[in-house]
Amino acid sequence: MSTLRQRAPAPPPTRHPIPHAPPPAPPQSLPFNITPIHDLTIDHPSHRYPELRAAAAALLSSVSDLPKPQFRTLTLPASFDLLDWLALHFGFQSANVRNQRENLVLHLANLQSRLYPSPENPSVLDFGVVSGLKAKLLLNYVSWCAYLGEVSSVRRSKRRNMDEMRRELLYIGLYLLIWGEAGNVRFMPECLCYLFHHMAFELNMILEEKIDERTGRPFVSDLVGEDAFLENVIKPIYGVIKGEVEWSRNGTKPHSAWRNYDDLNEFFWSRRCFGSLKWPIDRSSGFFVTGGKVETTRRVGKTGFVEQRTFWNVFRSFDRLWVMLVLFLQAMIIVAWEGKSYPWEALESRDVQVQLLTVFITWSALRLLQSILDAGTQYSLVSRETKWLGVRMVLKSVVALAWTVVFSVFYARIWSQKDHDLRWSDEAIQRIFVFLKTASVFVVPEVLALVLFVIPWLRNLIEDANWPLLYLLTWWFHTRIFVGRGVREGLISNLKYAIFWIMVLVLKFSFSYFLQIRPMVTPTTALLELKGHYRWHEFFNSTNRVAVVLLWLPVIVIYFMDLQIWYSIFSSFVGAMVGLFSHLGEIRNTEQFTLRFQFFASAMKFNLMPEELPVNKPVLTMVSKLKDGVQRLRLRYGLGQPYKRIESSQIEATRFALVWNEIIITMREEDFISDQELELLELPPNCWDIRVVRWPCVLLSNELLLSLTEAQEMADEPSRWLWQTICKSEYRRCAVIEAYDSVKYLLLHIILKYGTVEHKIVANLFEEIDHSIMDEKLTMVYNLTVLPKIHEKLVTLIDLLLKPKRDMNVAVNALQGLYEVAFRDFPNVKLPHELLRRAEGSVPAATPGSRTGFLFENAVEFPDAEDVFLDRQLRRLRTILTARDSMHNLPSNQEARRRIAFFSNSLFMNMPHAPHVEKMMAFSVMTPYYDEEVMYGSVMLQTPNEDGVSTLFYLQKIYQDEWQNFMERMKREGLEEEKEIFTRKVRDLRLWASYRGQTLSRTVRGMMYYYRALNMLAYLDSASEKDIRAGTQELASYASMMRNDHWDDPSLNASQPPATNLSRATSGVSLLYKGHEFGISMMKFTYVVACQMYGVHKMRGDPRAEEILYLMKNNETLRVAYVDEVHLNRDEVQYYSVLVKYDKQTKREVEIYRIKLPGPLKLGEGKPENQNHAIIFTRGDALQTIDMNQDNYFEEALKMRNLLQEFEKHYGIRKPTILGVRENIFTGSVSSLAGFMSAQEMSFVTLGQRVLANPLKVRMHYGHPDVFDRFWFLTRGGVSKASRVINISEDIFAGFNCTLRRGNVTHHEYIQVGKGRDVGLNQISIFEAKVAGGNGEQILSRDVYRLGHRLDFFRMLSVFYTTVGFYFNTLMMVVAVYTFLWGRLYLALSGVESNAKKDAENNEGSAAFAAILNQQFLVQLGLFTALPMIFENSLEHGFLSAVWNFLKMQLQLASFFYTFSMGTKSHYFGRTILHGGAKYLATGRGFVVVHKKFAENYRLYARSHFVKAIELGVILVVYASHSPLSKNAYVYIALTISSWFLVVSWIMAPFIFNPSGFDWLKTVYDFDDFISWIWCDHVVSTKADQSWEVWWYEEQDHLRTTGLWGKLLEITLDLRFFFFQYGIVYQLKIAAGNTSIAVYFLSWIYLLGTAGVYIVIGYARQKYAAKQHMYYRLIQLLVVVVIVLVIVLLLKVSPFEIIDILTSLLAIIPTGWGILLIAQVLRPFLQTTLVWDTVVSLARLYDLMFGLIVMAPVAFMSWLPGFQSMQTRILFNEGFSRGLQISQLLTGRKSNIDHD
Repeated sequence: MSTLRQRAPAPPPTRHPIPHAPPPAPPQSLPFNITPIHDLTIDHPSHRYPELRAAAAALLSSVSDLPKPQFRTLTLPASFDLLDWLALHFGFQSANVRNQRENLVLHLANLQSRLYPSPENPSVLDFGVVSGLKAKLLLNYVSWCAYLGEVSSVRRSKRRNMDEMRRELLYIGLYLLIWGEAGNVRFMPECLCYLFHHMAFELNMILEEKIDERTGRPFVSDLVGEDAFLENVIKPIYGVIKGEVEWSRNGTKPHSAWRNYDDLNEFFWSRRCFGSLKWPIDRSSGFFVTGGKVETTRRVGKTGFVEQRTFWNVFRSFDRLWVMLVLFLQAMIIVAWEGKSYPWEALESRDVQVQLLTVFITWSALRLLQSILDAGTQYSLVSRETKWLGVRMVLKSVVALAWTVVFSVFYARIWSQKDHDLRWSDEAIQRIFVFLKTASVFVVPEVLALVLFVIPWLRNLIEDANWPLLYLLTWWFHTRIFVGRGVREGLISNLKYAIFWIMVLVLKFSFSYFLQIRPMVTPTTALLELKGHYRWHEFFNSTNRVAVVLLWLPVIVIYFMDLQIWYSIFSSFVGAMVGLFSHLGEIRNTEQFTLRFQFFASAMKFNLMPEELPVNKPVLTMVSKLKDGVQRLRLRYGLGQPYKRIESSQIEATRFALVWNEIIITMREEDFISDQELELLELPPNCWDIRVVRWPCVLLSNELLLSLTEAQEMADEPSRWLWQTICKSEYRRCAVIEAYDSVKYLLLHIILKYGTVEHKIVANLFEEIDHSIMDEKLTMVYNLTVLPKIHEKLVTLIDLLLKPKRDMNVAVNALQGLYEVAFRDFPNVKLPHELLRRAEGSVPAATPGSRTGFLFENAVEFPDAEDVFLDRQLRRLRTILTARDSMHNLPSNQEARRRIAFFSNSLFMNMPHAPHVEKMMAFSVMTPYYDEEVMYGSVMLQTPNEDGVSTLFYLQKIYQDEWQNFMERMKREGLEEEKEIFTRKVRDLRLWASYRGQTLSRTVRGMMYYYRALNMLAYLDSASEKDIRAGTQELASYASMMRNDHWDDPSLNASQPPATNLSRATSGVSLLYKGHEFGISMMKFTYVVACQMYGVHKMRGDPRAEEILYLMKNNETLRVAYVDEVHLNRDEVQYYSVLVKYDKQTKREVEIYRIKLPGPLKLGEGKPENQNHAIIFTRGDALQTIDMNQDNYFEEALKMRNLLQEFEKHYGIRKPTILGVRENIFTGSVSSLAGFMSAQEMSFVTLGQRVLANPLKVRMHYGHPDVFDRFWFLTRGGVSKASRVINISEDIFAGFNCTLRRGNVTHHEYIQVGKGRDVGLNQISIFEAKVAGGNGEQILSRDVYRLGHRLDFFRMLSVFYTTVGFYFNTLMMVVAVYTFLWGRLYLALSGVESNAKKDAENNEGSAAFAAILNQQFLVQLGLFTALPMIFENSLEHGFLSAVWNFLKMQLQLASFFYTFSMGTKSHYFGRTILHGGAKYLATGRGFVVVHKKFAENYRLYARSHFVKAIELGVILVVYASHSPLSKNAYVYIALTISSWFLVVSWIMAPFIFNPSGFDWLKTVYDFDDFISWIWCDHVVSTKADQSWEVWWYEEQDHLRTTGLWGKLLEITLDLRFFFFQYGIVYQLKIAAGNTSIAVYFLSWIYLLGTAGVYIVIGYARQKYAAKQHMYYRLIQLLVVVVIVLVIVLLLKVSPFEIIDILTSLLAIIPTGWGILLIAQVLRPFLQTTLVWDTVVSLARLYDLMFGLIVMAPVAFMSWLPGFQSMQTRILFNEGFSRGLQISQLLTGRKSNIDHD
């Protein structure tokens, strides 16, 4: 490669004593981030690259002839460059300049290094590099100018000279400096375009030395001066954002009342921004007037969209979906009502055909509804500037109304003519044609949409074109906006997802017609004709219409939501097929791993090692793609000679060994494998003249013994046959050759002295054997049946050599015995004397009485007893000779096996070829961190919880094998006893524990593997074949010199036996580095952790600050960005974005950049604001977003440069802008509950994301470790959105934004990143509540609305059912259960069910009764939602394994968890849409072994689960007591079993999955704690977990912020509880069958009487209980007497029975609860009245009652013996299956280490 040949001379090779560490840099006075660009004379590894020098020189060139400010006399320093010049003219901060200088120089250098072909002079910056960067960076700005019809301020370069390059560099630098200092304004990309537009214009004026018309002097920017840009431009805009947030009361006000980031940004989507804001910025503009100011008349209001909180948003955003469902439902009912078996039979009827025309009336009515909703929600957008928007709203409503009227009139005329003619006459048919002609005009827009769908490029062209004529043509359909244009995909992509959805819709509508709609028609007719009296007062004259509605209601609800289920089913099939063709799961066990391992070296060379490219960059053609595919096929299945065998003489195998060993060493460092497993898994370097690849011992075990058996069986066969039999197995062949070569080398070069007679004898023996092998006469010359004896003697000899103390006599005896067998028994022809004669003539004779003459007695020389390398080779040889088991269980750690299997499988998957590290894309990783755990403290690890279980003990049991490996490593590093771990190795202990939790240290360790991998890959790229060969030999020899770990004191390990002195560096490729690897790696990779609170932690002396410093100290490329608060005086605080690193020369933390912010960082949601402030410190083309609960693996980091190449490929018609990366959930082994969450999450992050990307093309960003096109996103608002509340699920909005701005999101599964999930039920529920609430906010957002309207129909379906639609349909599933049970209750209490049963008995089976029974199966359709999990497990682990895992999960009560989870999602999603109140909820991410108290569970689940479950349970009980079906137990169970399961799940799940949930003693304590909490009266300064009243008020917070419609809907829903009373009072004996309405009104006397008793007792208790206790008891007695008298009186004078009292409770308790809920809604009116105290008191009693109902089954199961142990087994079953001792954990034992 020409570029490599022109590199500056590299420093001489050095060997660094510490692996993975870069060479020390000289101390510097000016701190730098990655490379000291300010001084290129410094000896830094990166400065050897001419591209870096070229980029820096380009910024320095020709600055002297640029215009200077006229009013300032300056002496420019030698380092003054273009960015300094820009800062001089526009007032940018110096720290911002330094930051962006490095950003720009590094990026230009990386771009230049990737040029194909390499430039002739790499020391000169290529013009194409600069112009390409400018085009990409300013693409959004250019599009913005074209959209607004504004002339761009960027001058197009016509010549490719230095002056033009300088101008383009100035444009690039100007944008980057604006972006780098914009702070929160970075979330407003078009605002930045506006600023750049004017500042670039001023730049042109300055460069061209134009005269300023205002002053008559050369033009000078108004922003000249220190921090002028920040103070005069950014701060005013920032002030608007801050003012709006303050006005919104932190987002608690309705979204329509204040402007968020999107509103402020979209102000710049219209030309009025130029007239309003002007330049310089006019601060008197209405744009700067916020909601809190008095002058609101000039205030610019909402822009582009108004977020209104209503359920109608689901219809508004996805109206095409609902129109389709409603019209198909109407059509199916019409066709089914005809009563034919098949729909095409019904369509033969002219009546049916005409009736179907009513769908057009419905369609136009739905359009009218849509127009009314649009006008009702978006009316506030209409202003003087947007009056045409109001005109369109009115016209749309008028036109929709006109269409509805026209269709209705034309339809009525058809039937009137038919009725007049009494047949379908010609005139009637003519009127049908008139209707159809009218309808054809109505559907013209849909036909055009279909045409444009088939020709997507035409649609994109029309939307992209900024022609006024096209704008007028499209004005009617939608508002012209900057985003959402040209978002259609290519024709192939369209066809793929269209076919997908057509098949889904065919399945859905077929099922709906034949199993939902048609079966309901006949029963409905029969039910309408059913006669019978009602048991209550009926308001509809006993027509059964209400019963019909309630019968159809659950069917309709399920009809509208079951498309979600069909999507799940079909996406499971498609996802499995896509995964299958992607070759996922082909290596899933050790057998498949063993079979493929022999091809790994070729696979790694093909995929992970770069190929030498021709001078010109190759263009991928169909031929090259086909050739590539053929090579992959040959590689994948071992076809063809090149992939069959790779001997150790080939450099390919040597490279593979270096990489493979580094992977295994990494796993040992992570304690996933033991020292012994390390030796068994590694590929040792070639030594001892071994002629074959030295495969890992796990592959060679038992192979030699099998070959011995084959040799014995074929001792009389030709040698060729024997060898062919052995060679059928590659590993057996290699085992035989390696064992033979090793024994030969061991005897001739290590044991026997050279030159002795014995040495010559043995050498001649091996020479004869070699000749017989070459002549294929081995079986003829030698007796192979003797081989087992030789094998036995060799094993004895090796065992002796492995002992610490070696006995010479035993060795001589062993060699003599070996000699005897080899010379006497082994040869078929006895020629020992000839052999001896060839050596020295004769066997030395023994002298009588002396042993000096015996053979081998003076010929043996033992090697050094402390030769570690020899010991390892001997152990390997012994393993090959003696291993009898197949070692398929190695490594024993499940995670290590999974990682090896995935990495091995990925080598055979399709991925782009890897470039050289020098030519790969540069990238950064960014992790937002707030105040989570960095490392677990030693005190925290040792402190036991209330059960006596410490975190350390828990970790020791959960990760038992990893703890043993850790202790083995610690002992190797000098630890003598385990108890010393807390004194001598406490830091290592803390790190070990932290690496098993979800801590920052784990994330940092994982991400720094990128740096380690790049260093190794850079070495392999640049190392010659000679270097690699010499390096492997050096590694082999280095190991023999390393007696101890190089980083430990040698004295610490003196007591350890030599065999255990294993060094991590013995195979570490880092020992071979020459120095330049670190330079290129630092240029290609940066890791920034956004530790927002780091400054506060340092100020407070928080241990987390010291721990973060420790991470920086031990990770060279780690950078920490934080926000520093500087208090200038009492009221003034200045905020800075600060970047720091650890300087190894000064051994302290060094501040690199300090950039002043316009104000406090957090105005919106915290995480995106944190990301936004740190993103300016990232570098490179790509940015990977990593959350703090994620991890990475070294072997996966090797594939990062392959992944980055995906940015160069087209997926459809676009290149990717987000690369989706697969996740592995690493928390699944903690407990069965964590396993459920892991299984659910795994199916989403694998199969779910796979289908979203291909074929659906709607994959977004979900907080996964996705890789962003950094420069694409930094010009379009960043990697997330931050508006308060509406963007609470901030990550997915990056995907929405990407799709709307014509980005492309892909998904790649050949690389994975680890991710942790919540492991306790409360943590999981809080997380799901946050996500559900976030989806509730999404449905209100402009992004979802625009996706629903701007995408084509099928992609719109995909967006809905994979985002908000999933949560909406989950809610609908719960609503279906509610409608089903309330319908059952109505049928039972009204008497309709009884009448239907009687009719069935009389008519031998009634259709009406059948319909009542057959509804239940519809509610159970949700079972199919588990299919994605089963399919993904089948794909990756095998079908039988997937089935077994599914069955095991069911035995662990997974269905309880998923049903409970469904309740969480539905509750919080519905509440958020209705009332708002979504907020970020911290889950803690800790280990959950602590028993949660009953009161805590009640607080969390009372409203979301317990109350709802009790409501459904009461319905089921009442239904059982009044339904005639309950007499038949089978029918009742079949009808209600799924409902009962839901009730039980919602009540019992929090206790089933609560450690010690059924412990009797804890249950008693929990009850006492719950009672204390209920009756706590202290409200002031009390938290919700201490006082019921505080919690009760907090539970009503959402009602304080809800709107009028939300309150009305809440009251409407609460009215259902009054139905209990209405239905039950007519069932009382005292009613005597009277159905008068007076019965219901009289029942309120009972309710009022009960309330009166409660009030009297309460008043008496308050007044007399404390001081006049006798009066209190007297009043109680009087009340009891009155109640008894009333009961006796009723028994005498009426049909009243005692049972009526209990029945009445079922009537008045729900009514009282309904009254309470309504009172909470009306709290603003009632709180100041006397009634409110009664409401609070009554609410307390209800919560007490609910708590006791929930506590009852828990107490009962706690009382029963065995339930506690069973529950423990269920909860921790995964731990038991791996031999964990959870019983010890839960009995309170401490850690195994006695550290006292």
